[in-house]
Amino acid sequence: MRYQDETARRIVEHLWDREDELIDFLKALVHRETPSANKPANEEILLFLNEAYSDLGYISRHLPGIRTGGALYARPVERKKHQPIQLLIGHADTVWPKGTIGSMKVEEEDGKVRGPGVYDMKAGLTQIYFALKTLDALEIEAPVLPLVLINTDEEIGSFESTRHIKRLSRIATRAYVLEPPLGTEGKLKTGRKGLGRFKISVEGVAAHAGLDPEKGTNAIVELSHLVQKLYAMNDPKRGITVNVGTIEGGISPNVVAPMSRAVIDVRVLNDADGKFITEQIRQLKAESDQVKLTVEGGIGRPPMEKTERNQKLWKVAREEGRRLGLELKQATAGGGSDANTTSLYTATLDGLGTPGDGAHASHEYIIKNKLIERTALLSLLLMTAPKNAES
Repeated sequence: MRYQDETARRIVEHLWDREDELIDFLKALVHRETPSANKPANEEILLFLNEAYSDLGYISRHLPGIRTGGALYARPVERKKHQPIQLLIGHADTVWPKGTIGSMKVEEEDGKVRGPGVYDMKAGLTQIYFALKTLDALEIEAPVLPLVLINTDEEIGSFESTRHIKRLSRIATRAYVLEPPLGTEGKLKTGRKGLGRFKISVEGVAAHAGLDPEKGTNAIVELSHLVQKLYAMNDPKRGITVNVGTIEGGISPNVVAPMSRAVIDVRVLNDADGKFITEQIRQLKAESDQVKLTVEGGIGRPPMEKTERNQKLWKVAREEGRRLGLELKQATAGGGSDANTTSLYTATLDGLGTPGDGAHASHEYIIKNKLIERTALLSLLLMTAPKNAES
């Protein structure tokens, strides 16, 4: 790294001196396997993190979940009167079932750290903790009070934790989301597509396929017409994608199918297109008046748009990166995250995690030496004045 000032140099050197500590902490997180649906496993990792933040001198408490492991909330003990706050968000849950660690070993190899969940996103959780720990050790006081929220249901839509995210985002000056960056070059995510789920159910009329097929109305045939109409809604230029991900139907080969269903994934770049495509899907009509058509669902995660305040925060990150000799780039991601929610209420920057590859894939890894680099970047971002993120 080519340091542009003394503070950047001190932060980086402090972190390099503690590289083994960072890697050990990261491995401890990865070894704690946390599939989203496993409530006890996620409660256990939050207990581990709770103890870590308590040792840092933070007020740390578990926000219990009903069906999930809940979330961890942490903040410094002292807060100056009227001091603005900044939100740091990460998730502890992963897509990997218990026991995956047997085939996806946690190991260092060829400058990489491998393991289930290491990239998405336990490296990001490590960065949050050690950025805050670094500022504390170097006695650097952040002008904006950091609040940490780590949930355990992001991979399944944050259905329990979104209320906490909304509440904190509304009072925050800015939000930093430690999801993985885009690509091994580590592009920060300044835009994310909104995500929708729709279910289409077709109720036809059963009949014997050999004796009197004309008395039936085949729900599968009707669904096939609808599938073509759905695919015609794709608009690459506008960034609208409509994908029929699963279909099912019928009860037996010798019965005219009385039912069929399809689940559709929709992605959009902005709220207007979300409303547009929702209306298009809800207005679908069957070709036969002998079937009953039901359309359910909608846009669950609104898009993270490249708003003026988000772009201002991106420019701050770009300048802070230059203090470390980094030339950061921005990009838009096709998937959603909790940044889609925070962006509705405050300036948001996502993809601040450690570069690597293999999210949700068996080759998942981070680039080892980038962990220090990205932790240093987050440390500098935490120190910036609140005016930098205002809209």
